[in-house]
Parts: sequence; C-alpha cells; structure tokens
Amino acid sequence: MKAVHIDASRSYDVLIGGGLLSEAGARVRDLLHPAACMLAADDRVFALYGGKVRSSLESAGIRTEVWTFPHGEASKTLATYGELLEAMCAARITRTDLVVALGGGVTGDMAGFAAATYQRGIRFVQIPTTLLAMVDSSVGGKTAVDLTHGKNMAGAFCQPSLVLCDIETLSTLPPEEYACGCAEIIKYAMISSAGFFDSLERTPISEQTEEVIARCVEIKRDYVMKDEFDTGERIFLNFGHTFGHAIESASGFAVLHGEGVAMGMAAITRAAVRRGICPPETAERLCALLEKYHLPTETGYSAEELVSAALSDKKAQGETIRLVLPRRIGECFVERIRKEEIPDWMADGGIGKAEGKGRTE
Repeated sequence: MKAVHIDASRSYDVLIGGGLLSEAGARVRDLLHPAACMLAADDRVFALYGGKVRSSLESAGIRTEVWTFPHGEASKTLATYGELLEAMCAARITRTDLVVALGGGVTGDMAGFAAATYQRGIRFVQIPTTLLAMVDSSVGGKTAVDLTHGKNMAGAFCQPSLVLCDIETLSTLPPEEYACGCAEIIKYAMISSAGFFDSLERTPISEQTEEVIARCVEIKRDYVMKDEFDTGERIFLNFGHTFGHAIESASGFAVLHGEGVAMGMAAITRAAVRRGICPPETAERLCALLEKYHLPTETGYSAEELVSAALSDKKAQGETIRLVLPRRIGECFVERIRKEEIPDWMADGGIGKAEGKGRTE
C-alpha cells in the first residue's frame, strides 16, 4: 500500500492499495470517531460495492444510512444535491458525523458539496472507485454540481478527511471509464514531467497502477498545497479542460469527462504547434499516447456550440480567459487571451469546424 499526505486547510492521507473497502470502517472509526455517516453512491456502484462498505462501517460501530441516485453526469444537478441534503436531515446526520462518497467523480463532487454546505460544513471521506477519481477528482477539495449553462458552476472548496483508493475496484470499470482515467494521468505527465510521460509510453498503466496513482496524487498535492483555492498555479491542472468542458457541454454530457479532456489536450497542443509555441513532436507523441488508450483526439461539434460553452467556463475572467499551453512535454505555461480569440484558437487546434453533431468515437 502507498500513502500520500496532503497538508491543506484540512490535512489528510490518500491511501492506495488493495482491500481498502473492507478496512474502511475501522480506518474511519479510528481516525474520525463518528457516531453516524451517510453513505452516498450511484445505483451502479452501490450494487457492486455498497454492501461491502456498509458492512465494514457498521461492523466498526458507525450507524450507516444509505442514499443512492441514478448514475451518470446527468444526475449531477442542484435537484439531486438537494435530495441528498434532505436525506441527511431525515437521517439526523449531525455536525460530528460525516458523509462517505463511494464512487466516481460525480458522486465525490456532489457528496463533497453536500458535506461542505450541510449545517455549514461537516466532514467527508472519499472512496473513489474509478481511475479518474483516484488520480484526480477525489483529491484537492473541489466539490460542485453542474448548472444548465456549465459544468461545476455551483460548488465549494472542501477538503476530505481521508481518501481510500482500493485498486481492486478498477477490475469492474468499463473500458471507456478506465480510458478516461488514463486521459487525466497523461495530463499530469504533460504538465509536470517528461520522465513520467516516457514511463507511460514504455509501460502500460495497468502494470504500474499503484505507482501511477501515487505519482498523480503527489503532483496534484504539490499544486494544491501552493494554491488550494485555485487563484494561481493550480490552473495548470486544467490543461485541456477549457476545450474539453466545452465539448462535454455541447454533447449534453454524452462525451465522458476524460474523453473531453483528451480532445481538449490534443486540440490545444495542435494549436500551440501551429502558432510556433511547441515543436510538432509534442503533439505527435501526445496524440499517439492518447490513441494507445483508445481516447479520441478529434471532435466534430460546430464552432458556435463550442465557443458558447467555452465562454461559460469558470476560468473566464471579465473579457479574457486563461489557456494552459504546452512548450514541450512536461512543461506548460498560462496565457490570458481575449474571449473573441477563442474561435481562432479552436480553428488552429482543428476543432469546431464541422457542422455535424455527435459523439466522436
């Protein structure tokens, strides 16, 4: 088992290894001493792992209430978040109790937001069951739900008290969900380490799972500890996300988050090559590695759809928006551009030209 410690407004450990679902109750009890918890999971994840986690928590003497919701990004709404808050009230969850988020990024984001706002804030534990959530969304304290006009537009910063990454849950991930986690892993290598990128080219992620997850968490930890509330350097973690979120929104979230990030990274890197910011080899190697994990590098949504969605991005500030651009593999920088320049950047990246809609396979 590997452990990564994070010192933020709340200090906590991220544990990575096998068998952690069965140990969840004892670890939560010994660290946090709650009388009760609300176990939140989508219907699909609860069917797979909810019984095991609930049994572990109850065996540790923690009264465990359960709340489930329909799986998928379409459920990550203010309405569903409100249902969770009402369930917590009905279960008489108190400020000394906690929320346990079991699942992927949708569950973690929504349950974390509920924890941040219920009775002005209670503790929560992340138990991510997807590769993407393990390497990214379960760590760092960003919690949110989507609004009609944009992804993650209502939320709060709320660090978890503990993160348990049981890598045995990855065996039940659909291939496309596993690939989405690979997209975020490739993102970490692109922004921080040519050596890490080289290792991903040489050795399949599946053959170095614990090491790769720990490396990504360490990279994110360093950014979070420098810039917990996302006012400066943490923007680098959004490499590929400005265009990626626009693609997700334009698709009505039929495009998965990791797929959108993959297309966004490829597009912004192609644009950087076209503008002489980075060498062609950077885009070639990035796209080859994305394709190795069956991730898309092209999209066919119209420019109008994508520009409108990009302008709603949280990184927009006044009449400008920040783009994370690659100089080379392992090194990026931030450039602020005027909003009216977005169509040109998209065109240079080879996206937003086609009139047809639909998910890129």
